[in-house]
Amino acid sequence: MVPLGAAFLADTFAPTGFVHGPGRWIVGSLFVLAGLALNIVGFLTQRCAGTDPIPFHPTTAIVSHGVYRFSRNPMYVGFGLWTLGIAFLVNSVWMLLAVPIGLVLTDRFVIAREEKYLDRKFGEEYLSYKRRVRRWI
Repeated sequence: MVPLGAAFLADTFAPTGFVHGPGRWIVGSLFVLAGLALNIVGFLTQRCAGTDPIPFHPTTAIVSHGVYRFSRNPMYVGFGLWTLGIAFLVNSVWMLLAVPIGLVLTDRFVIAREEKYLDRKFGEEYLSYKRRVRRWI
């Protein structure tokens, strides 16, 4: 969230643009919709598996079906996609730069912590899942 806030602030003082024409609305909307769809499907898949999708709550199961067959972190991929879509919609280079920065920060500070927790809690079950499924896509 920090990169997004910084991008909005930077764009207020130094507006930038990187794409022109009506195509940006289509591309931006598609990225936003794809990202939100991944967030919703990932959330619901975890709920249906009986575990809490909120990262601050205890995990009760390794979810390896649905979108979790393709990515260990589909909700974070979704976050990246809808952020990219917003960059197109608001036509901001700052927001475009916030996408990789936000994903790197998420990878280093959130996912790394979550993976250590899951490794401790689930051991070989989680390690086997990690071997089968990529972190992102």
